[in-house]
Amino acid sequence: MGTDGQPGPERLRCLVTGASGYVGGRLVPELLEAGHRVRCLARSPGKLRDHPWAVDAETVQGDVTDADSVAAAMRGIDVAYYLVHALGTGSGFEDTDRRAARIFAEQAHAAGVRRIVYLGGLTPRGVPEQTLSPHLRSRAEVGRVFLDSPVPATVLRAAVVIGSGSASFEMLRYLTERLPVMVTPSWVHTRTQPIGVRDVLRYLVGSAAMPDDVDRTFDIGGPDVLTYRDMMDRYASVAGLRHRKIVPVPVLTPRLSSHWVGLVTPVPASLARPLTESLRHEVVCHEHDIARYVPDLPGRPLPFDEALALAVRRVREAQVATRWSSAGVPGAPSDPLPTDPDWAGGSLYEDARQRPVDASRESLWKVIEGIGGDNGWYSFPLAWAVRGWLDRFVGGVGLRRGRRDAEHLRVGDSLDFWRVEEIEPGHLLRLRAEMRLPGLAWLEMFAETDDAGRIRYRQRALFHPRGLFGHAYWWAVSPFHAVVFGGMARNITQAAAKGLGARGATAGAGRIRRSRARRSPLR
Repeated sequence: MGTDGQPGPERLRCLVTGASGYVGGRLVPELLEAGHRVRCLARSPGKLRDHPWAVDAETVQGDVTDADSVAAAMRGIDVAYYLVHALGTGSGFEDTDRRAARIFAEQAHAAGVRRIVYLGGLTPRGVPEQTLSPHLRSRAEVGRVFLDSPVPATVLRAAVVIGSGSASFEMLRYLTERLPVMVTPSWVHTRTQPIGVRDVLRYLVGSAAMPDDVDRTFDIGGPDVLTYRDMMDRYASVAGLRHRKIVPVPVLTPRLSSHWVGLVTPVPASLARPLTESLRHEVVCHEHDIARYVPDLPGRPLPFDEALALAVRRVREAQVATRWSSAGVPGAPSDPLPTDPDWAGGSLYEDARQRPVDASRESLWKVIEGIGGDNGWYSFPLAWAVRGWLDRFVGGVGLRRGRRDAEHLRVGDSLDFWRVEEIEPGHLLRLRAEMRLPGLAWLEMFAETDDAGRIRYRQRALFHPRGLFGHAYWWAVSPFHAVVFGGMARNITQAAAKGLGARGATAGAGRIRRSRARRSPLR
């Protein structure tokens, strides 16, 4: 019952897939705030454990391509949210998306789920589907799979999502900040209808309570229809930058554009390509029927400039809840650290170092947890930068993903070309490499107290080679370990002794100097 004695909103049992991703990680707390119960389906449940909402949601292990795990996750569920896709997993990602959607729909029907909610992409009207980008074509097909199933479905179709940490926003932000004069592809003149992530979440939450006879798509967008050039101009204005000069060049194909975006922004070419391909055609909402079921509030949907200003403020205040890189990078290694060398095939190379620290354990931990991003890696900045450039050149994520939060980390966070695999506050930070390597690599940093009660910093770099090339790679780079890893250990302990934390790293600690915009990040 509500506070006025009338029946309150129904408390539904919701299943959320993609909770480790950008939208899913923000949807869970919104559903909980609305009074619903939430279960998350995740391939690696441990990646969700440090989210503020983790204690209030149930997490089960599984994969949308595994029917048995999906069936188990669907038990007792009223509304199932499908927020995953196989984009970037290879040339067969459309087949994977199709198969996963069919499994999800079949198991939802078998479990008696009342509604499926799917967030897809807005497609242009009048354009043959076979001419669309594989990304948009696959999103449209997944939506059809759900609409063709016996379970009522709400298929929301959005174009550009504007919010702190979204891939579209990061692309817009870095292109505008880093290039006062831009030679751009012709798609900068294509009209699109962006939407703020707050409105996306509002529509997703509201879709749970739609009547059972609603089974259709809904176009969702903000009140502004803009070209990409308009969006860059408005970003410059909101962010306090000088007007940008933009020179369109028709010869820049989507493939070339994606490499150009990958070079300038933290968004890798593998993700930039579907984003730029989606901008070839005009994508504008042709109806706003969603308002019949999720009524618009005063001032909502948010105008573009307001959504942009909110995103910028969140970045400046370091309050980014999730980022585009929150989800695992397709093709990146995900194996956990092997605890048994025999299990690892008999080879697990190690570079181990330790140093006493003339500081408290808390001060040491503050430096450890603040590593990466704008603070750099405390040794030989040029070497780290070159390694990042090389990784980008071969299609990796590079060193520019930075940090979600300037001071605090949680399991699953991306950290430059690493991912946080384990964190024990005050003691251990373990990072797993997501750079392109002939093997698997980890970096561990410990804040410890030895038997005599003295504070000690301990560091381990581990590498599990893949094939002969993997072994050759380790021995080829091992001569540089004394400079890179030795310098890291020395400078981290010195920073701790000076009382430097996440915001106090200096050039003397090996900080990588970034551009003015990078040092004062805008989301």
